[in-house]
Amino acid sequence: MAAMMQGLHAEAYDRQYSDRELVQRIIRYFYPHKARVILIAFSVLMMALLGASLPFIVAWGVDIMAVSSNTQYIPLLVLLVFIEGVGTWGFNWLRRRLTTQVIADVIMQMRQDSFSAAAHQDLSFFDEFSTGRIVSRITSDTEEFGQIIVLAADVIQQLFVALILVITLFTIEWRLTLAVLAMSPLVVAAALSFRRLARYATRQGTRAMGEVNKAIQEAVTGIAVAKNFRQEQTIYNEFSQVNNLSYGINVRRGFILANIFPTLNILSGFGTALLVYFGGRAAVIGVISLAAWYLFVATVDRFWFPVTNLSAFWSQFQQGLSAAERVFALIDVTPTVKQIDQRPVPPLQGKIEFNNLCFRYSEQEQVLDHFSLTIQPGESVALVGHTGAGKSSIIKLVARFYEFQEGEIRIDGQDIRTLDLAAFRQQLGIVSQVPFLFDGTVAENIRYGRPEASDADIETMARRIGQGEWLETLPDGLNTQVGERGGRLSMGQRQLVALVRVLVQSPKIFILDEATASVDPFTESQIQEALNLIMSHTTAIIIAHRLSTVRAADRIIVLQKGRIIEQGSHKGLMQQGGHYAELYDTYFRHQSLEFINTSWRTAYENSG
Repeated sequence: MAAMMQGLHAEAYDRQYSDRELVQRIIRYFYPHKARVILIAFSVLMMALLGASLPFIVAWGVDIMAVSSNTQYIPLLVLLVFIEGVGTWGFNWLRRRLTTQVIADVIMQMRQDSFSAAAHQDLSFFDEFSTGRIVSRITSDTEEFGQIIVLAADVIQQLFVALILVITLFTIEWRLTLAVLAMSPLVVAAALSFRRLARYATRQGTRAMGEVNKAIQEAVTGIAVAKNFRQEQTIYNEFSQVNNLSYGINVRRGFILANIFPTLNILSGFGTALLVYFGGRAAVIGVISLAAWYLFVATVDRFWFPVTNLSAFWSQFQQGLSAAERVFALIDVTPTVKQIDQRPVPPLQGKIEFNNLCFRYSEQEQVLDHFSLTIQPGESVALVGHTGAGKSSIIKLVARFYEFQEGEIRIDGQDIRTLDLAAFRQQLGIVSQVPFLFDGTVAENIRYGRPEASDADIETMARRIGQGEWLETLPDGLNTQVGERGGRLSMGQRQLVALVRVLVQSPKIFILDEATASVDPFTESQIQEALNLIMSHTTAIIIAHRLSTVRAADRIIVLQKGRIIEQGSHKGLMQQGGHYAELYDTYFRHQSLEFINTSWRTAYENSG
């Protein structure tokens, strides 16, 4: 529960915007649709004029019938009322149709901007912040913002109505109108008193919804682990807790917002009662006519409705502003990885230089300390070392997923921070330890590395590995559906798809965080064949977990606490009998053919 309550606090990248800043920024989203917005405003104005004209039409009919007792104008009165109703309906239909289109376009643009901002963040951003909460900002908060904008369109109409009715009231009886206007600030002040409370409640409500989305995302992603340990009820209970928390917060929010209108209606009703009393006395003594008194009362009653709506709206609008604030905070996040220039990137040779590189994830977590290394073009380098030695950090820094604090990385002699990042990454081929596949076919996932690749190109490249025998293990070959995250394929098949994806890309620099999962000898030989094909044409940096990969590397770099302590070939390092020899005994010896043969011989002798 403490973790859930922590999620209701602001994220580190959240920021406070003033109402003025938010409104100005929201208006910029509507500017491209100004033609439709003008039509909406015209429709709203016409609805306001037609709505305000109804009391005049009725008062006119009352005056005629009171003076002449003539009923011949009744059909005309009915016709005018009918025309007013049809006109209001028509303009309302046009207004709602255009409003729906504009708001849908605005929400789509906000979602695109927020998704783009999230997609361009560094990996450190996703390490620190929950993806479920990020998803909530892109989906739930933009949707909530759209609903408030619909309400805003209604309120703008009410604003026009209020302005027209004020003018109308002055033409009927200016003294009573001044009395009405004198009461209006009380209604507005009462509404604004809810403002801060409404803003806080709605902000907490949207954060609570973010926690719900986070719980759902984690439960769905980790469902296999939950089932493996028979913890379905546990994840249900955790979701139930956060769902109940969200329920309680949103009920309180609803209670606050629901009390706005009753409070304002009490104040406006009290004001109307006073005006009815004093206006009625004025009509009795002949200060104003009976029709004028009726028209004034009817108009005042219609005046208070938009005034209370306008007053209440600002408190309710905090819900939309709070949602927009969360979306804009995501859009405005400043990436930690910053390029100091955007130089074009020619075809790379693949020389990589680390010069006195210092990197830490936090002040207390120094990973690389004045690290220096030069990798020549076309050279393959295997990084080995215990967990925490800095292997993964090195490849993440080469890919510019994280920002280093000191030193430099040079690619073909150029500071990596001066290169156009998108163009640079186009020449990188990266395979993570757990290859990620998108839901779709094997061919579609391979084409992800080079979208313009034809089916023939993909099949040709796939059959370069083991003459395509691995494709025979797939039920539909390249058209096999991989499932979400590649769940329908074995780990070995996923690795092969990821490697073919890189082969199709033909990168100049290859980065591999080799998977630790064991695969059968047939699949391992095909994986190694794919690696050999890639490494024969690229500069390769590999975090090696397979003995075959280590032996195939041109150079082995042995790391310990962010420093290079040994480097050389497999044979030379084994002869030294140093740290690499210890790592070999710990991680690699059991993969060697000699160890396997000895194990089989020992098992056979013991069985005899």
